[in-house]
Amino acid sequence: MGIRSFAADLLPAALQGRPRQLPAMAPAVGTAPTEVSSFAELADKLGYLGKADLKKVRDAYKFADEAHLGQFRASGQPYITHPIAVAGLVADWKLDAQAIMAALMHDAMEDCGVTKVELIERFGAPTAELVDGLTKLDKLQFSTREEGQAESFRKMLLAMSRDVRVILIKLCDRLHNMRTMEAMAPHKRARIARETLDIYAPIAHRLGLNQTYRELQELSFSFIHPWRFGALQKAVLRARGYRRDIVSRVHDDVVAAFNDAKMKVEVSGREKTVYSIYRKMEEKHAGFAQVNDIFGFRIIVQTMPECYLALGVLHQLYKPVPGRFKDYIAIPKPNGYKSLHTTLVSPLGTSVEFQIRTEEMHAVAEAGIAAHWLYKVGQEANPGDVAQRLGALWLKSLLDIQDETRDAGEFLEHVKIDLVPDAVYVFTPKSKILALPKGATPVDFAYAIHSDVGDHCVAAKINGEPATLRATLNSGDVVEVVTAPGARPNPAWLNFVRTGRARSKIRHYLKTLENEETQALGQKMLAQALRAEGLPLPPQEATEGRPSIWPALLRWSGNRTPADLLTDVGTGKKIATIVAKRIAQLLREQGQVPDAVTLSLGRYSHDDNAPSQGLVVIDGSEGGSITLAPCCRPIPGDAIVGYLGRGEGLTVHTADCSVGKRLFERDRERWMQVEWSEEPIRAFETAVSIVMRNGKGALAQVAQAISSAEADITHIDMGDEAVGTTAEMRILVSVRDRQHLADVLRTLKRSPAVLKVQRVKPS
Repeated sequence: MGIRSFAADLLPAALQGRPRQLPAMAPAVGTAPTEVSSFAELADKLGYLGKADLKKVRDAYKFADEAHLGQFRASGQPYITHPIAVAGLVADWKLDAQAIMAALMHDAMEDCGVTKVELIERFGAPTAELVDGLTKLDKLQFSTREEGQAESFRKMLLAMSRDVRVILIKLCDRLHNMRTMEAMAPHKRARIARETLDIYAPIAHRLGLNQTYRELQELSFSFIHPWRFGALQKAVLRARGYRRDIVSRVHDDVVAAFNDAKMKVEVSGREKTVYSIYRKMEEKHAGFAQVNDIFGFRIIVQTMPECYLALGVLHQLYKPVPGRFKDYIAIPKPNGYKSLHTTLVSPLGTSVEFQIRTEEMHAVAEAGIAAHWLYKVGQEANPGDVAQRLGALWLKSLLDIQDETRDAGEFLEHVKIDLVPDAVYVFTPKSKILALPKGATPVDFAYAIHSDVGDHCVAAKINGEPATLRATLNSGDVVEVVTAPGARPNPAWLNFVRTGRARSKIRHYLKTLENEETQALGQKMLAQALRAEGLPLPPQEATEGRPSIWPALLRWSGNRTPADLLTDVGTGKKIATIVAKRIAQLLREQGQVPDAVTLSLGRYSHDDNAPSQGLVVIDGSEGGSITLAPCCRPIPGDAIVGYLGRGEGLTVHTADCSVGKRLFERDRERWMQVEWSEEPIRAFETAVSIVMRNGKGALAQVAQAISSAEADITHIDMGDEAVGTTAEMRILVSVRDRQHLADVLRTLKRSPAVLKVQRVKPS
């Protein structure tokens, strides 16, 4: 059997001794298609379309040409050259006529005032939906550029979840813009390049579009760090000459080995991109000379079993580096990538990486989901359906995140987390494989299985051994999650989860819980304020012979629902007494009069210094809607008052708190009466200052004294002063009430290590 050998990018230069000069701003990263600049050139690329489709594309071109008439790019070229070039890049992937038409008209709605209705009438709904998905939301008013970009990005990704062609066209649009950015101002180039590197290049990688991914990375790097890019590019060119003999010898050895094995393969050279070399240098804190796997080889075989036969041939030829073999055929990457990776030690002691794959695997490796249009992989009837299925898992996670996240900036943050390219592969107890980002934890694993599993997880086992929920997962781990019906997400999980899905689910739960607590607080406050008017809180539904006052109340308040109004009362955006007076007026208009018994229940002090709203009872179960002020840290037994901040909920201060007194003088109408429940359900933190002798075991004696008083230490602060014969320490102790605190202070005073102890109060 024979062997074909070629060496794209690397070997022609290395073997023939003629290093190929790279373009200054657009380094070669594979065979880049030729750009088109006229419709005639574009039409030459569209031979795969039928005559009817070609006519539709021509009509779309004429429409776009007329729409962009008189517009020019920063380079001075007519603007229509950009849509034509984008359509040419889309045509290189053999996408259908609708996608080509959308590429030609992708800026028509945004820059030319064309409406979606007009596009639907002329070119049909599918094409109009594609164009709309690509249109930024510039016509809406946003407070910042970042907010507008985030909202536009969210719109595009949601359109992509319905039709993957949206993101393919957008990537072609971004690629052409990156190739032609020299005419723009340097600060704009750097901003667009950073956005490309952070968002669009990772999306291309996530969808398996590796050629596009590499070029976007290279171009972005060249605009963000032009000097570093130029220096490394020259170093790579020099290295080709220095390592010519190594590459030539390894190539000849590999060709000979496969000839001896009578295997028909294609051997091609592969060179790391300048950006990937830069990343490796950063990660390893190494110089260019220490990055020794700049060159590698790719082996293309005919069938999948031959991948493993080729691996055996290579391992017989050179010794493999332990731990550097990866089987992406048995466990493909989430974007569908399949290949065998192995690193071998060459005769001259350098490490050389080999990738082994079939032609079909190579097509998917380079073009990702676009390969299903470009190569008709698997000869499917509808390549678009296949591509949509390939991206289905990630697209589904986008929709899940969207459901839980209403803020565009937060949505973009979650998506960026999910774009991390490195992955670990872990197993469920039933041997199902899950791909998670590097650094993922059992909580990420739980939410990847199901949101209910994540919400109720309490513990985990990794490879049969108990593990913490913040443990880092490694490839090959078997993970088991333990759940409990009463368990709920912990806010502390946000500090270590890695997936956007887990983060959005946790945040959504906490926001929902906080809204429910705030709404309940608002209802309690409004009911107590109405008692002062001698009226009960009216029902939201109409009763016998009496219509509900809530529609009129909502029109007055500007809220959409009663829940929104109660939430505003609970967060302090609206004052309960003012809302209560409006309710009383509406009820009087219906003929309802105050009730004497209710009025007597609502009476409270008429002292001018008394807070102006009804009483709220504090028992420790209030959650995020009520905060104990960190300046005075009140505990049961303290005289307390409540301050209803604007949008911050209720903050409880001690009555003698100096901070609280200043707020009271400034904003009296926002104060309300609060009192402790007779039976609080938890312990409360307060601050204690201790002056102690500095000696061996002093801290242990203090801890022992607090423990013997049945209290817990939650925080210790020793300050930054140099330690002398005495030391001052501030601690937070968790106590039941003032009596319990007094017991703790007495016990501390009896300790031989303690000179002075007192409760800390704001000055």
